[in-house]
Amino acid sequence: MARKIRQEALSDRIRWPLWLPFALATGIGVYFTRLEEPPLWQAWAVLGLALGAGMGAGFSRSAFLRIALALLAALALGFGIAKLRSESVRAPVLRERLGPIYLSARVVGSEPRGNGSRLRLEPLPIDRLGAATPKRLRLTVRAHSAVPQPGEWVEVLAILMPPPEPSIPGDYDFGRWAYYQQIGAVGYLYGIPHRIEPPRPPTLFEQISARLEDLRGAMTARVRSIIPGPDGVISAALITGQRVDIEPSDQTAFRDSGLMHVLSISGLHLALAGGFFFWTIRAFFALFPSIVLRHPIKKWAAAGALLGSTFYLLISGCEAPAVRSWIMLTIMFAAVLVDRPALSMRSVALAAAIILLFTPENVLDPGCQMSFAAVIGLIALAEWTAAHRGEEENKSWLRKAWLYVLGICATSIIAGLATAPISIFHFDRASPFGILANLAALPVVGAVIMPAATAAMVLMPFGLDKWALIIMGKGVAVMMAIAHRVADLPGAGTVVPAWPGWCVAAVMFGGLWIALWRRGWRWFGLAPIALGIGFALIAPPPDLLIARDGRTVAVRLGDGRLAFIGQAKDRYAAENWLRRVGDERSPSEAIGGPGMHCDGQGCVARVKGLLIAVDTRAEALNEDCVRADIVVSTTPAHAFCKGPELVIDSDDLTANGAYAVRFSQPVLIENMAQLRGQRPWSKAQ
Repeated sequence: MARKIRQEALSDRIRWPLWLPFALATGIGVYFTRLEEPPLWQAWAVLGLALGAGMGAGFSRSAFLRIALALLAALALGFGIAKLRSESVRAPVLRERLGPIYLSARVVGSEPRGNGSRLRLEPLPIDRLGAATPKRLRLTVRAHSAVPQPGEWVEVLAILMPPPEPSIPGDYDFGRWAYYQQIGAVGYLYGIPHRIEPPRPPTLFEQISARLEDLRGAMTARVRSIIPGPDGVISAALITGQRVDIEPSDQTAFRDSGLMHVLSISGLHLALAGGFFFWTIRAFFALFPSIVLRHPIKKWAAAGALLGSTFYLLISGCEAPAVRSWIMLTIMFAAVLVDRPALSMRSVALAAAIILLFTPENVLDPGCQMSFAAVIGLIALAEWTAAHRGEEENKSWLRKAWLYVLGICATSIIAGLATAPISIFHFDRASPFGILANLAALPVVGAVIMPAATAAMVLMPFGLDKWALIIMGKGVAVMMAIAHRVADLPGAGTVVPAWPGWCVAAVMFGGLWIALWRRGWRWFGLAPIALGIGFALIAPPPDLLIARDGRTVAVRLGDGRLAFIGQAKDRYAAENWLRRVGDERSPSEAIGGPGMHCDGQGCVARVKGLLIAVDTRAEALNEDCVRADIVVSTTPAHAFCKGPELVIDSDDLTANGAYAVRFSQPVLIENMAQLRGQRPWSKAQ
């Protein structure tokens, strides 16, 4: 077996460099999983190790030693750049609630949301904070008002709060995301923002950003004026990326049908737009034989498509998924310019390396993970198809149509399988009918919607975009009908329990092993996939969940479902808990159960032989501390509550955040402070 593996590895040695981005991502992951922030000198030491290992790989004569040193260099580089990136974006983070307080700020971003809006602001120094003023704020405007445009200056009366921590151990950490966006506080406004005179002239970058935002707004208004109703809202979202006015019912339909990826401008949209630019420019020059015979029109088309895709990126708002896709598309068109294969696993590896080197935090981003998982799976499918496809000339139109349908089915299955574990881990949902929806909708998106959208962008400056937008609107209407019809099928948009993180990592590693190698040993990747899925299916969720407020408490009953002990005061946490365990009920539907009852002083529940007391008043502690096994108290209790096996009081919740408890022997206790550790984005730092 060892000899066979060595032979396979040597035969596949041309694929070894594809694992360097994986090693880079692993080093970044090591940084983010640490519970204590490493000192800066460790980053420089590890980068020195990376340099030494890289030089050793360059001089080594042994193939296996060379790749081992190269992987070590990439891993060390990932750890070092992740630390340096954290230091480069370090900005003050608010540690406690503040306000109401008046502040003046420049609007960085704004988007309408229902009757209000959400603003991203860069405030002037706040008197009560001084140098500790956060660099950026994200505030919700609850009152109906005109939405200020990016670049404007406003004065607001606001409540500021620290970026929220996860509602359950292991959940998505918004505070970490906010740290890398340099958002040091969130909150909401009293009243409406009032425009003020700019206290300083705008910089060149701010002027360019404001002009782009104005152009986006004008294009959005133009699209909606030509295409009325929900179709116009979604059409504008596909061109300018402004999705905030999409009806909740439409968002639910796209999510449950497996078409949500269509609403987020990313690889699909940029690839279709770039492909349309490329084909149109090349077809135009092909009309002139004298040009075709004398000049490289394919390269001209690639350069034009790159410019068109860049304009589309800027107009779409430059969101992270779109930027990642643009980098990959740029590499593809650059490959055409230098006469190399445009779509290959090496181009994906290069794009991944570039993204991770400049923004290493993207290794934790769901969009980044799903984007690369889908692309890697599809390229692996293309490579396998090319290796096993026989030559066949003069295909009939019926044969071509069949191959087209088969191709959409295959790509939908592969992309769905590649992204399913990530979707389950982050969003707790599976779309079993996604292949059906994509089979029906993607031909409309590729043949009607995106070509019409691209043509509209080109023709809009000349006022000739009306018919292109009308055609786009018709295509969007068909796509929406498909999304709603599929979402209405029984079982669509199934909520599933979240997987443990290591299970997802095992499945992703197994998928990479299958996709990156070409020889027979690639199928060894089925082992970690089976291991990850197997343990994910049997991993038990926590038996007791306690929110930071101490009043929102849930237990897992004998049938596996959650039940809230009394009213769930923290509705956001309650909804999140139910979703994470695969329960589609609302918090109000999950209150109470066998062995539970409440009175004016608190609630008690007997679950799995344990008596749990949730006390909202200090008067109830005397009795509960004698008879209960677990006491959750909204008042300090440790000083005199000695009888129970576990006591969690208000001081614990304030210091440690939410708790998750498993009724094993001994009882396993997790809290947010333990899992977040002493990091720049955690409150404990």
